[in-house]
Amino acid sequence: MQQDARLVEGPVAGTLVRLATPMVIAMFAMVGFNLIDTFYVGRLGTEPLAAMGFTLPVVMAVNSISLGIGMGTTAVVSKAIGKRDTEGVRRLALSSILLGITVATTMAIVGLLSIRWLFGLLGAEGVVLDHVCAYMSVWFLGLPLIVVPQNGNSSLRATGDTKTPAKIMLTALTINVLLDPLFIFGLGPVPAYGLRGAAIATVLSQTSALTVALVVLRRRGIITRVRMSVRDILASWRHVLSVGLPAAITQLITPVSTGVITSIVAAYGVAAVAGFGVAGRLEMFAVMVINALGAALVPFVGQNWGAGKKPRVSRVVKVALAMAAGWGALVWLLSLVGGRGIASIFNDDPAVVDTVMAYMMIVFPSYALLGGLVTITNALNALHRAVYSMILSVLRMFVLYVPLAYVGSTLFGLGGVWWAAFAANVAAGLIGVLVFRHLFHRMEAEPPVTDWDEEPDIEVITA
Repeated sequence: MQQDARLVEGPVAGTLVRLATPMVIAMFAMVGFNLIDTFYVGRLGTEPLAAMGFTLPVVMAVNSISLGIGMGTTAVVSKAIGKRDTEGVRRLALSSILLGITVATTMAIVGLLSIRWLFGLLGAEGVVLDHVCAYMSVWFLGLPLIVVPQNGNSSLRATGDTKTPAKIMLTALTINVLLDPLFIFGLGPVPAYGLRGAAIATVLSQTSALTVALVVLRRRGIITRVRMSVRDILASWRHVLSVGLPAAITQLITPVSTGVITSIVAAYGVAAVAGFGVAGRLEMFAVMVINALGAALVPFVGQNWGAGKKPRVSRVVKVALAMAAGWGALVWLLSLVGGRGIASIFNDDPAVVDTVMAYMMIVFPSYALLGGLVTITNALNALHRAVYSMILSVLRMFVLYVPLAYVGSTLFGLGGVWWAAFAANVAAGLIGVLVFRHLFHRMEAEPPVTDWDEEPDIEVITA
């Protein structure tokens, strides 16, 4: 535990960069799965590419639930490390793996039973819906193999080791790059599976990540033969979900609202949906540094909060805010220079490229404020105030983005939807910073909690 509590000392900015840099690689790997799939599927035509656009909200929704559980795992394990609770670390790490398996299996069953109904509800129909079903039927079957590695990597990040999870994810991405063309277009004895082949490649590559993650956790003693009753497991799940459930809802808000926005965009035709799907995946890539900074905050803040170093926590958040805002501004400038060339890589249909460009020119300038919001929500998760993160995300997506998108679409067409995204990012980012400043000042004045398991999450709301 002494060695693992490595984040409570040393320079703040340097440590944050050290944590975030491998996280960028991990985020790149996660986003890379979608980008590589989109790149190859774009060669199949506009209809398969539109099908990928329809799958985006559901894939994001499932990943959001997984990321939420991972966020909860990192928050509680890192705090246990800060308190030198070795038994708690092992109990929570193993229980989180079991929780991931249970949740992923449940989602897979529900997904397989509702594919055609769900995507029909989103607006997919005809040949496009057939493509969606071909992809998602394989993807849902392999869902436990996709979700569980994220839980294992979350426990590793809680120790302050962000390099190993990055290596694991990068290895899986490399395998996916090799398998995608093999199963999509076929080679030798392997038939061309088309869009279904992209899902097969994803599941196989994620299986490799699962295997390596479990081996590393076992060798480091994070996952061992811990004697736990069902009651112990359920108690650990409660601690993980006390942060993970609000965090999952927070993560889930974006894909759910994206599904609503996709249904609005669908009224403008297949090319618009295809362009929105490409823009969404480019956005995932553009904000990955911001997301990496946010993810790095969780173990950093968690360990220091557990060790009672509140001034250091404040310093960490301020530095992260500055870095996230700077990256958001840089992304916008880069999109001005090379946006059209990047958009045309995925599809050469002029209508698709124009849709992507319009999105980049209107929405990307708001990323500096979006970076502030991401930083604040991750810091709140690490402080076991995940309910506030959820409220801020609801504000951004359902109070601002979706209603403004309906109004904007009615008054200004497709461009009005993009302006709604811009307004929601800017307003929610500013509000998030103000909320955190007020909440953290109140938390600094509170007496230390003697038992981290008993720390409430919503006492300020009920007060």
